[in-house]
Amino acid sequence: MKRSRFLPLVEMTKNVSNTNFNSIAPVYDGLSRLVFGNALRRAQVEHLSVIPAKANVLLIGGGSGWLLEQLLKYRPLTEVTYLEASEKMLAMTRRRIGQRIPSALPDITFRLGTEDSLQHGETFDVILTPFLLDLFPYKRLAYLMDRLCAALRPQGLWLFSDFWPTQVPAPAWQRILLRSMYTFFGKVSQVSATRLPDFEHHFARLPLEELQAASFYGGLVQAKVYRKV
Repeated sequence: MKRSRFLPLVEMTKNVSNTNFNSIAPVYDGLSRLVFGNALRRAQVEHLSVIPAKANVLLIGGGSGWLLEQLLKYRPLTEVTYLEASEKMLAMTRRRIGQRIPSALPDITFRLGTEDSLQHGETFDVILTPFLLDLFPYKRLAYLMDRLCAALRPQGLWLFSDFWPTQVPAPAWQRILLRSMYTFFGKVSQVSATRLPDFEHHFARLPLEELQAASFYGGLVQAKVYRKV
């Protein structure tokens, strides 16, 4: 039987930012629910049902493990690589799954690091990026998305959930909320981005086609499914 794997952080490239959520890991989930209720969680699980049985999944930036727990409930035979840049978040996830779904541990690779921690030639059937891509400025995000797309197998699925206003320009309350979030996380977690990326541009330049979409929290949040063509 395979044992649960916990791989070390590998050397990162100069393009990788020092964004890290260690300082707020214990309160992150509570803070999110205080502001957004269950909207962010609903967005993250909206499309889990499209994941094929026994898929090889990369979940990057999953935080304290709530989404991983839901994924394992939806697809109990899924093989997961859980890639997280915060050692405290990763430890919380490992502990959470060990307490709640210990039988799943042999099929999970817990890996500390970023996309540069992916091994040469490593590919996946499904990639999940829950509220991750909004953290990075243009060049850093382009690098990240290129690396993830390269790791996605042909016909593979990319499940995206993030802040992406459906209304352009976004309503004033959304702009104020987003500005406040970037100011806060820039100070406490060294988030280098100062505004939302142009997600439409970033996805359009990759060999991906949109299959499904849903919006939440008054159109501030979207969950989408893309397929690699």
